Amino acid sequence: MADDARAHMAETPVLTDLLSLTKAAVAPAEALLARAKDVVRAQVSENGRVSGTLLEANQTATHGLAWVATYVESLRQMQGWAERLEAEGQFGEVEQLLHQIAFGEYLWQLSGGIPMSQGEIIRPQDLGLSEEDQSLLSSEAITTLTREGNSQAARARLVELIRERTADITYGVTGLDEELEMIREQFRRYAKDKVEPFAHEWHLKDELIPMEVIEELAEMGVFGLTIPEEHGGFGLSKASMVVVSEELSRGYIGVGSLGTRSEIAAELILCGGTEEQKAKWLPGLASGEILPTAVFTEPNTGSDLGSLRTKAVKDGDDWVISGNKTWITHAARTHVMTVLARSVPDTDNYKGLSMFLAEKTPGTDEQPFVDEGLSGGEIEVLGYRGMKEYTVNFDDFRVKGENLLGGEEGQGFKQLMQTFESARIQTAARAIGVAQSALDVGLQYGEDRKQFGKPLIDFPRVAGKLAMMAVEIMIARQLTYFSAREKDEDRRCDLEAGMAKLLGARVAWAAADNALQIHGGNGFALEYGISRILCDARILNIFEGAAEIQAQVIARRLLG
Repeated sequence: MADDARAHMAETPVLTDLLSLTKAAVAPAEALLARAKDVVRAQVSENGRVSGTLLEANQTATHGLAWVATYVESLRQMQGWAERLEAEGQFGEVEQLLHQIAFGEYLWQLSGGIPMSQGEIIRPQDLGLSEEDQSLLSSEAITTLTREGNSQAARARLVELIRERTADITYGVTGLDEELEMIREQFRRYAKDKVEPFAHEWHLKDELIPMEVIEELAEMGVFGLTIPEEHGGFGLSKASMVVVSEELSRGYIGVGSLGTRSEIAAELILCGGTEEQKAKWLPGLASGEILPTAVFTEPNTGSDLGSLRTKAVKDGDDWVISGNKTWITHAARTHVMTVLARSVPDTDNYKGLSMFLAEKTPGTDEQPFVDEGLSGGEIEVLGYRGMKEYTVNFDDFRVKGENLLGGEEGQGFKQLMQTFESARIQTAARAIGVAQSALDVGLQYGEDRKQFGKPLIDFPRVAGKLAMMAVEIMIARQLTYFSAREKDEDRRCDLEAGMAKLLGARVAWAAADNALQIHGGNGFALEYGISRILCDARILNIFEGAAEIQAQVIARRLLG
């Protein structure tokens, strides 16, 4: 070995026996989580049962528990990823640094405070944990990792290596199999050639994504990716859907989200539809000939779906729907709406809701809605513009009787809940793509922009921002891949999917915000793509379950 190579290796900040250290740190983190669950459960229980009223009264503690659990699961999945790579001979210096920094930072945050949002730091005492409880994290391995894991030297070395490997699709080996990486490469090429050069113009002009792009995605199988082969799809895994969503969203979240519409509609029909409905709708959804839109939210309900007021009344063999919906993505030029409406009289909760496959005529930008009994308009938004958002008004809009999903009333809420795992996994994947996009442009700008005689990336705090983007992207990625694997194994994964979405959304926003900071004043100019990425990242913490609702759901599952 050459002397300079030996010197370089001696300088690497990777900790000795890294995998042993991180493995030893997982059990204490799990012990802290177990103790936190007991402490919080005691606060929110009455007569031996978890109380909704007490959950709300102790919301800081319960939501904090969700974040602690998300961090512990993240560390578990990073350890599993690292051990698999080590066994395969792929645990190189980049991967070691990603792993080391992840543990160093997340262990510190578990003891010192986790940012639930910019102004909300959850600390152990906020959960009711005592000093004795917190001492569960006082181990030699954790002390070493928190003291030395996320050092400036480690961050600087990671960025140095990333700069040398900019041709890599991802900054670090993902741990996926060869087939999935081939899928990634295919869609990365497509996004770079057909999406990235045009995305910013579509955003600035608030234009619908061209139909040509939708047709190309249909030819590539995006809309039928996970639909079973017997129904015209490819029958691939949820993991493949994650990879495709990730890379397309890296090009532009609007394009990466096109498949979400079909994923939700297909999942509804697969889980709750009759055989006739599956035969009628799934082949068209898979081919892209039928474009769907999800019509659930109402102006005054938001996440409280049990309070929906839109009504469906039987009229002969058909149904007549009346009411107002809002935040309906891609509503104009779609062919079918999955509409959640109240069909059971004298109900005021989720038990009275039914799901309808409401057929409509595709509209245009100029005339979004052309069917009798259907009207609405565009909601102008900061980002996530490529499909557009709409209000949709139903005024005695007729739906065929055969299009009541499953042919049974009162099942709508249950049918919708069955789709949430896939929807949240895919949203986590989209968040990873947006975060990766922010890292891409931040890294490039840091290389290109010179200040005080050198590139911005040579300044430690700029490099540090980029390093933490890469680290947190890998953490979110491994958590998301885990939830997808659980789904593919047909195991309940609402908890894992929720954690992936919760963390992924925060990571995307942090990456976009930091990448804009690296751009300085130019980042605030509309001509720079980072301004769009920032706007696109912001929605991820809201749709498919706002962060607060997501944390509440996770906490309920943990405490139940």
